[in-house]
Amino acid sequence: MPGDTLLSERPGQLGELARQAADGGASLLVAVGGDGTVNEVVQGIAGRDGVELAVIPRGTGWDFVRTYGIPRRLEDAVAVAREGRPRAIDLGRARYRAWDGSERETYFANIASAGMSGAIAKRTNETSKAFGGKASYLWATFRVFAGWQNGEVRVAVDGERRTGRMHDVVVANGRYFGGGMMITPEAQPDDGLLDVLLIGDLSKRDLLLTLPKTYRGRHLPHPKAELLRGTVVEVDAAKPLPVELDGEQPGTTPARFDIVPQALRLRVP
Repeated sequence: MPGDTLLSERPGQLGELARQAADGGASLLVAVGGDGTVNEVVQGIAGRDGVELAVIPRGTGWDFVRTYGIPRRLEDAVAVAREGRPRAIDLGRARYRAWDGSERETYFANIASAGMSGAIAKRTNETSKAFGGKASYLWATFRVFAGWQNGEVRVAVDGERRTGRMHDVVVANGRYFGGGMMITPEAQPDDGLLDVLLIGDLSKRDLLLTLPKTYRGRHLPHPKAELLRGTVVEVDAAKPLPVELDGEQPGTTPARFDIVPQALRLRVP
């Protein structure tokens, strides 16, 4: 299967390279990397007909591929890239306040969130990740949780409103984040809906008891969590909350998330 190899030299460049490749007639793009790599490539090809994406999982973040059963073993992932079937999936779109104060709009392929998980993503990305994504995320979770102060959060899902003290608002297209947590086990990435998990005012005891269950998708129902579904999600708070998109941490609330149906063709087993 002949093709060109394109290498990025700076953050964000993969989106530009993907767009240029698609403009040049490429029908299949093979992304080699983790969740951040997939996120960048998606920026360049979202909504484009005639372009498929295959993923060879590398790096430390493999949450995107878990939902689709894309194997992490190199030879098997290459086989899927060569011979897999295309599946049309939804994408999420986020509008938020960037760190420079401007308003930005970015696609996400897997999961977005606002709250403590944004701070965890930032702390995780500041580590070496030498012990892998799961261990790095767990370490960051406990470090951030120890000093995190919940505030009042305002959430609207298709106009249905919730207000209260929350740790997190998870806006999911896929099922996994945080190095293997099946945080939204019933999410369907092609149903035209976002799964929205509101995580309330957890105590340290709640976290210790619940966290292990998330890796098996057995943490729901939970008395301090609520699951909603919808196409448009708005999140705001008196004190801006860090926003996380596919493991990256590009800014803060106020944020608006919406679904973009059937916007990506992904090669799956």
